Formats: sequence, C-alpha cells, structure tokens
Amino acid sequence: MAEEAKKQSSRERIIIKTSVIGIAANIFLAAFKAAVGLASNSIAIVLDAVNNLSDALSSVITIIGTRLAGKPADKKHPFGHGRIEYITAMIIAVIVLYAGITSLLESVKKIIHPETAEYTVTTLIIVAVAVIVKLVLGRYVFTVGKRVHSDSLVASGQDASFDAIISASTLVAALIFIFLHISLESWLGAAISIVIIKSGFEMLSDTIAEVLGKRVEPEIAETVKRMVEETPEVRGAYDLTLHNYGPEKLIGSVHVEVDEDVPISRIDEMSREIQHRVYENSGVAIEAVGIYAVSSHDPEALAMKKKILALIWAHDFILETHGFHVNKKEKKISVDFVADFSCPDRQALYADICREIKEAYPDYELMLQMDIDVSDGRK
Repeated sequence: MAEEAKKQSSRERIIIKTSVIGIAANIFLAAFKAAVGLASNSIAIVLDAVNNLSDALSSVITIIGTRLAGKPADKKHPFGHGRIEYITAMIIAVIVLYAGITSLLESVKKIIHPETAEYTVTTLIIVAVAVIVKLVLGRYVFTVGKRVHSDSLVASGQDASFDAIISASTLVAALIFIFLHISLESWLGAAISIVIIKSGFEMLSDTIAEVLGKRVEPEIAETVKRMVEETPEVRGAYDLTLHNYGPEKLIGSVHVEVDEDVPISRIDEMSREIQHRVYENSGVAIEAVGIYAVSSHDPEALAMKKKILALIWAHDFILETHGFHVNKKEKKISVDFVADFSCPDRQALYADICREIKEAYPDYELMLQMDIDVSDGRK
C-alpha cells in the first residue's frame, strides 16, 4: 500500500507540473494574441486568444481535479476518489463547448457586419511563434498524459496541437489577405468555432463513457487472464469483470476452471496466488476468484460435455462456453455461455438452447447461465 501511495503521489506531481507549464504558456500566448488581434482588427486571432485562455482554465481545473482525486479512501468512498478526474474532464469539455459556441456567434456577427483586418510583419511573426509554441506544448502535454494515464492531460495535449493548426490557418488567411486582398477572417473564425465545438462534443462523449462504465481495453483483459492462467491448476479464466474507479485503478473479479478433485486447501492458496500475481504485475485488484469445478475424468460426463457444447455452438452469436459440470447423482447440468451483444433476441437464444439440451437430457435439471460479454468473449 505504501508503494501504491508513493506511485500515486508521483503521478499527481507530474500532472500538476505539466498543467502549470500549460497555464503559463497559454496565458503568455493569450496576452500576445489578444494584443495582436485587437491591433490588427483580426477576429480570428482574438478568438484564438480566447481559446488559449480556455486552455489555461482547463489546466487549472485539471490541477484541482487531480488534487481531489488523490484524496484517500474514506467511509463514504471506500474505493477512493479517482473518478473525480472524469468529472474534471467533463467540465473541461463543457468549457471547450462554451468557447466554441460563443466564438461561432461572434464570427457570424462579423460575417454579417464585416470589418477589414490590418496585418503587420510583427503580427505574422507572433502568430508563427504561437504555432511553434503550441505544437511543442501539445506534444509534451499529450505524451505526459499518455504516460501517467490522465484523460485530462491527453485532451489538453490534443487540444493544444489542434490550436497550432488553427493558428497556422490564421497565418495562411493573413497571407491570402496581404497578397490577394481577399478577407477570410470571419469565415475562418466560424470554421475554427465549429471544429472547437466538435472537439468539445468528442471530449464530453469520451468522459461520459468512462463514468457510465465502458469496456476495458482488450489488451488489459487478455493480460490479466494470461496471468491468472499461469497457475498450474487453472484450466481457463472467464467472466473477468473490471470496474474503473479512476485512472490506473481497476478492481474486479474472475472465474477459473479447475478439476473437480482439486482440494479446497489448494483452491484457497491458488486464489491468493492469483490475486497477488495480478496486482503485483498489473496493478489490477482481483477482489474475488470464483471456481468452476470441471468434470475431467468421467467418460460419460466428457461425452455429455461434447454433445452439449456442440448444441450451444451450433447457434449464431455464441462467443464462449465454460464452467461445464455434471452432477450425475443429483441429476444436474451446469454450463455458462457468452452471447454477443449483436444478438437481436438474447432471451430467445437462451430459451432455444435450454430447450435443446432438455430434449437431449430430459432427466437432468439445467443450470444454464448466459453471461454478458463484459471483457472479451473468445472462442
């Protein structure tokens, strides 16, 4: 736990340091762009300056959110406060949307009542410098955000890189006006605003998906299952469920298949070994390890398994089967199967499979479970 706290503290320091650098750079750029935009009567440059201020505000919110998310777990929040970072990202997305909408309104006003911009060599040099600064800043913030798994930093980095393209477009519009005497300022401002609005919607959509609980990355699921299956007695890992309680904080459970004659004492040891191995190597906390006892020695049970699984796999939309067990004494058959979300009628699929197995083995009680494809159903 001490090592985890140290790692979290280091991550917070990196995020805050990167955000402070972003704040300083964006305030610097906003001041110069505002001065240049007002002096040259350029709506596009003024809007670019406003966008820099919104970026600086986003960095401030990132710092506040990171500090709050780093608070230790308490009685009300036993899994910590890590999800605050997703709320932070949502606030940033709303700010970006607001900036885009207000900018669009101003641009439309300028299109209806146009004003002529005036450019100087100094103006163009400052805009060119802004492009370079934003490109460097965007790459830096994005790289750090990826490294520490901070959605807010990644979004800020992408936004900064995109701002560089916007500034470059402003520079092109200025050159077109100087050499061709064609004013594209207001139209460019409108185009910039639309792209900002689109970016805001995408950011908001991504963070809402995190709050709702989206599927974990397939690479993470496969890595965890592979580590679980390193235990000699484990014949397969299934039903992996991982809940996201903030960046770098995944908590969940998994089921494993083992031979039915593995002693309970070894199952206890095995479960603890799995939990320790997965956490030490991936940081994922497996809170529970469920056990499927597999019939592996009885020829009759193996024949039943082959026939029943064939019946299940004959249906479309089946991704996986596991947990097969036959209790001949009590006349019970247990098996789980995973159906794809694209199945148009999951209940009908379940009913058909139950009916077919019941027709094949009328004397047996069926204990069938249709699992949800939570992580990565596989054949």
